[in-house]
Amino acid sequence: MHASGGWRRAGPAALVGAALLFGALSVVDAWVVARHFREDADATSRLFGRVFAGLNDPRPDAATEALFDLAAQVHRLGLPVAITDTAGRITALDNAPANVAAPGADPARVRAWIAELDAANVPIVQPGLGTVHFGAIPEARRLTILGLLQAAVLLCLIGLAWWAGRERVAGARDRLWAAMARESAHQLGTPLMSLTGWLAQLREHPQAVNGEMLEHLEADAERLHRVARRFERIGRPARREPVGLGSAAERVVRYFEPRLPTLDRPVTLSLVAGGPGPMVLGDAVLLEWAIEALVKNAIDALSGRGGRVEVRVTTDGAHARLGVSDDGPGVAPLVRSRLFEPGTSTKPGGWGIGLALVRRIVEQQHGGRVAYHAATPGSAFTVDIPLAPPA
Repeated sequence: MHASGGWRRAGPAALVGAALLFGALSVVDAWVVARHFREDADATSRLFGRVFAGLNDPRPDAATEALFDLAAQVHRLGLPVAITDTAGRITALDNAPANVAAPGADPARVRAWIAELDAANVPIVQPGLGTVHFGAIPEARRLTILGLLQAAVLLCLIGLAWWAGRERVAGARDRLWAAMARESAHQLGTPLMSLTGWLAQLREHPQAVNGEMLEHLEADAERLHRVARRFERIGRPARREPVGLGSAAERVVRYFEPRLPTLDRPVTLSLVAGGPGPMVLGDAVLLEWAIEALVKNAIDALSGRGGRVEVRVTTDGAHARLGVSDDGPGVAPLVRSRLFEPGTSTKPGGWGIGLALVRRIVEQQHGGRVAYHAATPGSAFTVDIPLAPPA
């Protein structure tokens, strides 16, 4: 864990360092290439100038002098050259390595060097005279090395980018699990506090047991049972059973209705559904969890201001649609693009887990789609899930 944390801390610095190194190499490469072309153009101009000067010189030995001058300029350029006669015997070497040009050098080593020249450039054969073998000038070799170095740095950048993406996914997963732990504590805390309050009242007034109190106790116990069943489902394949979306929405609305603010700034919650359907194939526990998260999100948006929340269940013939809308302040445009990502919350102290869970339940486990729609005023969320095939 410590090593992973160290890598995560050092990762951005390493990525920036590699990017700076790559940029510096690019600048150096551009400068070296530009200088190489300038020097190459200058050398070519001098070579052509000497050739035309020799051709226009009327002296009998002018051509020979021009050839010697050309040979000297080729030597200064560092071009490695070997000349062999028609029998293959070496007659001249220029710009050869010390272990090749030294007197008494190993003939096999010399032949190997000439083979390297031929691998770099096709030799020039002069019938009846011999063959000129030549390689690459030092600048070309340096450019090749620089290109290989840039390729290595580019590979390092690609590796670092892959690592950064992997660490980002790992970080999102860590945030998701942390938020899940907080969400479980939050969901379990509400009924537990309620049960504690009812137990305290029973201790003080044992004779006060009535039907309403028992109903509330049963509701809180059922709530604890549902929360436990929800978290049992995490990481397991969703069940494929017929589920009435209208019935699931009704259970959620019934749970929230007695717990809504009703005094200073009341919140009203209404359900519009044509019955227990439409029917979808899925996991009733998970679908109810997703509906509850959307309704709770809408109620929280009205906290301290009051307003109206509407849950509507319809169908378009191919999909069952559940809509949850409110007339609250809405969602800021900057947050909308990452609204369903773990850790994103518009509420102070929010965990940012509810909408991420909704997307996972609806899209990954039920093949549906969840979307946010800006309303005036307020917000609206829609969930579309394919209808169950007819029996």
